[in-house]
Amino acid sequence: MIEGLQSLLTDPGAWAALAALVVMEVVLGIDNLIFISILSNKLPEAQRQKARRIGIGLALVMRLALLSMIAWIVGLVAPVFDLGLSGPLNDYGQPAFETNFSWRDLILIAGGLFLIWKATKEIHHSMDPVPTDDVLDKKAAAALNFGSAIVQIILLDMVFSIDSILTAVGMTDNLAVMVIAVLVAVTTMLLAADPLANFIAKNPTVVMLALGFLLMIGSVLIADGFGVHVPKGYLYAAMAFSTLVEALNIFSRRAQQRKAAKTP
Repeated sequence: MIEGLQSLLTDPGAWAALAALVVMEVVLGIDNLIFISILSNKLPEAQRQKARRIGIGLALVMRLALLSMIAWIVGLVAPVFDLGLSGPLNDYGQPAFETNFSWRDLILIAGGLFLIWKATKEIHHSMDPVPTDDVLDKKAAAALNFGSAIVQIILLDMVFSIDSILTAVGMTDNLAVMVIAVLVAVTTMLLAADPLANFIAKNPTVVMLALGFLLMIGSVLIADGFGVHVPKGYLYAAMAFSTLVEALNIFSRRAQQRKAAKTP
């Protein structure tokens, strides 16, 4: 760790690795933050910020804890069992997907399935809401939702943290660079959490877009678990394009509302 800090002072390559890793960690943190924002917005307003702070704090703790166990983390990519199946071949004559699985693969598949289940459930609730007028039921549901929200955040924090740290290990072997990159990424998440969650809450159509992102991210995690590696650049380019289109829709609706307000 001390040698890594010293290299930051003398080695320009270490600074380049730090800059690249910070960008990568911030981008990977967006997935985590979208999930936390959607879950926290389901809670009563007084509990939302607390849930976001706990979720992001747990993300930081998990990432730093995993960095202290790098040897164990690297071992997660070792195969633990093989189905022994001969899958279809791609255009290059190689298997289209892997039939041997590591703990990392299993964690990614489980996390992807959970994301798809959660996003599908939220989409269903958005399209078919079930109102309730009983105050006691609301309080009981709120207490249950806060506890379940924290549990779900912990589960997804674990998946995203493992993916994040394995990405860091693949980009550099300097522990100090990894720690600084994680701290910067989580601090960025902390600063962006409330504005992002409030923006999602104020724009209902953005909620559906964010849930669509979670479906896509879940599918990519499952594909990655089966050895089908989808370039992350394609994923985030699609998310950026969809966000741009939604931003244009929001501006268009607001312009129409201003025009309607001025019309006698």
